Amino acid sequence: MKLQEWLVMGEAQLQSGPHPERARRDAEALLLHIVRRNRASLLAHREEDLEPENADRFTALLTRRATGEPMQYIFGEAEFYGLPFRVTPDVLIPRPETEHLVEKVIELTAHLPQPRIIDVGTGSGAIAIALAHYLPIAQITAIDISAAALAIAEENAGQNKVAIRFLSGDLLDAVTGESFDIVVANPPYVAANDRNSLSIEVRDYEPALALFAGDDGLAIYRRLVPAAFAALAPGGYVALEIGCGQTEAVQALLVGAAFHHVEFTPDLQGTPRVVSAQRD
Repeated sequence: MKLQEWLVMGEAQLQSGPHPERARRDAEALLLHIVRRNRASLLAHREEDLEPENADRFTALLTRRATGEPMQYIFGEAEFYGLPFRVTPDVLIPRPETEHLVEKVIELTAHLPQPRIIDVGTGSGAIAIALAHYLPIAQITAIDISAAALAIAEENAGQNKVAIRFLSGDLLDAVTGESFDIVVANPPYVAANDRNSLSIEVRDYEPALALFAGDDGLAIYRRLVPAAFAALAPGGYVALEIGCGQTEAVQALLVGAAFHHVEFTPDLQGTPRVVSAQRD
């Protein structure tokens, strides 16, 4: 079969998947990935035959996508803040909205000559690595409870040529007694009861450990906020990503832990996505 025929077949197969509106685009992306060409080259050579080995690979990838597996896991890569990252089902796929968290931390470090930053629950390392890339003067530590996630994060740090101290541990336990200027985290914040409202890509493929946080989605914040206060140097900041509808609850937790200057930053849709606060 010719490339064009394989593309039509792939689109037809994905039409029965969870995202028929993306069937053509996804089939084309998978085929481009297999033949290692750009779209213009594919169109120019659409009458060429697809080699049997590549046909088998394309068929396998179509099957994976038709079940809802995220394209990023199929490709094994994702982009975040202009940087490349390897991703597997052991880590959350970096989201564009999390870039607002990186931007906020960069803003908070403007007056610091050598900021000490710790990224809690680093996952793929996206936040820590983006900060290390754009803040080369910073001293950055990244922690995760998952050994598999830390292995991916360390690989991504090497790929992006940044120096980060990686530690294994639950929240900030591994750095007890140390002091930081900024504690940053994109913690799990989805309520367990909201599981069925998530897309199949998220619900069935991304790591539950990085998604769910108790019945109301606030379980990690309740532990992290006071731990962050204790780990911060005087005048230091905490910066967190939050979920929809969590502003009042998270603000109450921050104020209750003696943080002040609580500020929310919206995403491009106007939804509060990042909260930052300062300790005395």
